Amino acid sequence: MAQDDTSKDNGHEHGPLVTITVDTKTYKIHRGHQTVVEIKTIGGVPLAFELEQLVDGKLTPLPDDGAVTLKGGEVFLSHPKDGGAS
Repeated sequence: MAQDDTSKDNGHEHGPLVTITVDTKTYKIHRGHQTVVEIKTIGGVPLAFELEQLVDGKLTPLPDDGAVTLKGGEVFLSHPKDGGAS
């Protein structure tokens, strides 16, 4: 019966909870491999927005179909995607 609790997240829970920052707010998420969509969902970021990770003082855009290995302390920022419709 305990399997039901661990199987509902499709294996995304790889390790203990760590803290990440999304748009200046901190969130707890499982350490390890997490998709960009999962990080957006945890941080309340609209799926239509772009998510970037602050790495060594530089913002690195993350593709919606990408993933990040979380160790704790990561910082992410979101913003509306640039729409080239003019």
